Amino acid sequence: MKKIKISVIGSTGYAGKELVKILMNHQNVKLVHLVSSSYAGKNIAEIFPEFLNKLDKKLINFNLDIVSQDSDLVFTALPHTVSMDMVPELLKKGVKVVDLSADYRIKDSVVYQEWYKKELNQISKELLLEAVYGLPEIYLNKIKDALLVANPGCYPTSVILGIAPLLKHHFVEPVGIIIDSKSGISGAGRKLSLGLHFAECNENFKAYKVVRHNHIPEIEQELSYVYFGADNKEQIKRIKVSFTPHLLPINRGILSTCYLSLRGSKKEEEVLEIYQKYYHKAPFVRIFKPPNLPEIKYVAGTNYCDIGFSIDERMGKIKIISVIDNLLKGAAGQAVQNMNIMSGFPETCGLV
Repeated sequence: MKKIKISVIGSTGYAGKELVKILMNHQNVKLVHLVSSSYAGKNIAEIFPEFLNKLDKKLINFNLDIVSQDSDLVFTALPHTVSMDMVPELLKKGVKVVDLSADYRIKDSVVYQEWYKKELNQISKELLLEAVYGLPEIYLNKIKDALLVANPGCYPTSVILGIAPLLKHHFVEPVGIIIDSKSGISGAGRKLSLGLHFAECNENFKAYKVVRHNHIPEIEQELSYVYFGADNKEQIKRIKVSFTPHLLPINRGILSTCYLSLRGSKKEEEVLEIYQKYYHKAPFVRIFKPPNLPEIKYVAGTNYCDIGFSIDERMGKIKIISVIDNLLKGAAGQAVQNMNIMSGFPETCGLV
């Protein structure tokens, strides 16, 4: 099989580094350019010594003509709002893009501008609508033909995969949804911040952005599509969630606990069946049979999303536990999964 030529923009962030680690060993990929504005001119092994004698690749500044001419597909692993300056130009040059930021996840430009405080030009507004949300377990067929894939956020991946089967089958009420999520420190990115220093995080556990985390509109958008249907525009904003993220004193991993109200009495066997049917073709989703529940250590270093549940009959509630590695299924692994689908490769190629 002919190899496709891949470049990574933002190759020295946490997600970018994970992308490089996967792609350098991907049998169908030729890694062409690694772009890093911070370390241009250095060899990647100078920044990450684990690549020594494994990958000899010089980091470069972004050059549209060079990158687009040499690449079939580009990953943009950049801070939020930065990709919008590069992605349209790459697409104009005929290059496919998987964007790991939040720049193309929200369909409603008004909602995007409200949450990310960035004014959008007409091209960006159009690309919001054209981009395919890169959650393969839900949008597989759309991803196959996509030119631009908006890779989902880490928290939303864990939440949406955890809740989607219940909403799709209307087993739960679409109101009063509470989500309690915990993430490893790498989820905040590699940029220096006082709150992420070792002395601040070690032997500590804290909530943050408790009412206005940027992943909230993404979660609400996609859960609304699942429940009401993508064409029901009038009802698309009806699902709202109460989302609280927490910072765990670990390097990587997310555990989300989702609380939903059941519609009538439901047996464990019924719930287990709808999850197994919903994900029977999803190679990276593993469903735990009660009373077993997933843990972060089961998915660390993998592209899996593990899901378990427990029914609280006394309260008429169901509790969903969903875990992922935030740097893999929550970022780089899922991005490669999307690349595989866009390129006609087996979905699991390079990931198992």
